[in-house]
Amino acid sequence: MNKLAGETSPYLLQHAHNPVHWYPWGEEALQRAVAEDKPILVSIGYAACHWCHVMERESFEDAATAAIMNEHFINIKIDREERPDLDHIYMDAVQAMTGAGGWPLNVFLTPERKPFYGGTYYPPVKAYNRPSWKDVLLSLADAFATKRDEIEQQADNLTQHISQSSQFGIQAGLNLNIPREELFTREQCDTICENILKQADTVWGGFGRAPKFPQTFTIAYLLRYHHVCKDPAALQQALLSLDKMLQGGLYDQLGGGFARYSTDEKWLAPHFEKMLYDNALLIDVLCDAWQLTRREVYAQTVRNTLTFITREMTSPEGGFYAALDADSEGVEGKFYTWSKAEIHHILGEQAKPFCEFYDVSDHGNWEETNILWIQQPLEQFAAEKGYDPAVLGAMLKGCREKLLAVRSGRIRPGLDDKILLGWNAMMVHACCKAYAALGDEAYREMAVRNMEFCLASFRQEENGQAFFHTWKGGEAKYPAFLDDYACLIRALIALQEITGNLDYLYKAHDITAFVNDHFGDETGHYFYYTIDGQQDVIVRKKEVYDGAVPSGNALMAQNLWYLSVVFDNKNWADKAVAAVSGLAQTVVRYPTSFGVWASQLLQFVKGTPELAVVGKDFLARMNEAGQWFLPFKILIGAEKNIPAIPLLTDRAVENDTLVYLCKDYHCIKPVFIYKKLLI
Repeated sequence: MNKLAGETSPYLLQHAHNPVHWYPWGEEALQRAVAEDKPILVSIGYAACHWCHVMERESFEDAATAAIMNEHFINIKIDREERPDLDHIYMDAVQAMTGAGGWPLNVFLTPERKPFYGGTYYPPVKAYNRPSWKDVLLSLADAFATKRDEIEQQADNLTQHISQSSQFGIQAGLNLNIPREELFTREQCDTICENILKQADTVWGGFGRAPKFPQTFTIAYLLRYHHVCKDPAALQQALLSLDKMLQGGLYDQLGGGFARYSTDEKWLAPHFEKMLYDNALLIDVLCDAWQLTRREVYAQTVRNTLTFITREMTSPEGGFYAALDADSEGVEGKFYTWSKAEIHHILGEQAKPFCEFYDVSDHGNWEETNILWIQQPLEQFAAEKGYDPAVLGAMLKGCREKLLAVRSGRIRPGLDDKILLGWNAMMVHACCKAYAALGDEAYREMAVRNMEFCLASFRQEENGQAFFHTWKGGEAKYPAFLDDYACLIRALIALQEITGNLDYLYKAHDITAFVNDHFGDETGHYFYYTIDGQQDVIVRKKEVYDGAVPSGNALMAQNLWYLSVVFDNKNWADKAVAAVSGLAQTVVRYPTSFGVWASQLLQFVKGTPELAVVGKDFLARMNEAGQWFLPFKILIGAEKNIPAIPLLTDRAVENDTLVYLCKDYHCIKPVFIYKKLLI
């Protein structure tokens, strides 16, 4: 009766041999629940989730537990990365009921798909102040049979709450006739920075207490704010946060790439899963930091991370895989950790300085084993120990290469090899930023190849604007969500900036028009997460938080603003301004939850430099822009005049390549090199 064997999701396939009668989300399971009048158990997780694996081993593989589930419930397994729309809805419900959320997410629904009870991990016997999973199952089965009216009322209330929660923080009744310089002010930007710094850990970097997430959007805002306002405290906290992450166990010191979050305040012990989106977003902000400071550690980390993506996260077709598991051989972090004896055996006499530098000890720095991390910058360590920094750096590099070679022979963590449109588009954007900042042609080639794959593999029909969300083994499925489209549009814009290929901009324009038509809400300012006509969700949510990934609404505000300038579309400009204005008060109060929005608000205050390059050497001139940190720029170029694009109209001068800068409704005299415009 287990129906998961035909699925493509690695997470669902992990459960295909459970004695639980699992169904994928779909009509067969949903109709059976109605026909048999049984409650639905929806269990949501993802392939790289450690506690999802634990609950499977303890409960879903247990025949006695499975018998209870099969008798009383219609059991549905969902990969949250395949169906983030369902995950958002039912996570909201569980957070409303319990005040907390996470994965595995276990939520119980009426036959009409309305939630009435839920939680996260449940142990097989009562422990950790949590009831046992069996007790939960039996109690809910009894309640459904004997207290049906109460359950239905609870479900109706929760569904109404979920629907209303989409409006959180959005100010109604906006007056868009107010000049933009009055809607968005320097004082708002100052307060955003102040509120961020109130949450800052000024010793170990980051924001708030453990567990610590990278919060790349918050760091990006601080870098931009410093760039605009010359605030040393903003820059210091942004760079401290990046430096401590790069020195910590969150960053894979041997193989490159970042884990999802740190379980402690010092960034030592990560939750070892590696997600594609985290690495893309960290590359983005590290490129910003490199352009702003020219500190080599940021450039090298970008290179190492993209080497990791190429080596371990890229499919033969050019798509990027979703994630690497935290576990190998059933043990979290086993692939990445070391004993001191093992390192001494591999490195010999070089082991002593290596172990000192990376905090490797006999008893271990984490659960009786060692995570490689850096407690002192190399120059400081070398000075204290009497080493030449250059010699020490070369020696450590050789040691890392030896250990990486040995590690490659270990049993690897599981690979979630599905390919997600939005996450791939995030990595395309990161590759574009890396090429612009560092000039390595391989990064441009990565971006172009992946975009060609996405446009060919995810389209629902040839030359159409509708896309699918996920792809694996030649099969694409599930209608794409707002995040997918928003990230795709942003990636197309970034590709034009590094290739000079205007076709990418035209594609971005057409997809944006499609999103406006099929995702727009009743106000005309925001977008729903799901496309119109989708029937299997109980509510259409609007996601506005910038969480682990940027809000699709925030990215669409950025996209609309950029494209409104390029194509002189006032309606799109007004829509972007209205979206940011409607959330401005909330963004100022809670900036660490609205980091992308905050940067767009700052852009409205600072202004948008419009750089147009026209002439035979336009692409070379466009690529030179990467030498500077220009976070709010619009960059566009062509060899000759392009009447369809106002910025490229009547600009060509025979035998010359000129750079034009326009801003705040006026243009500056064209020049041959950027520096005259930027100093």
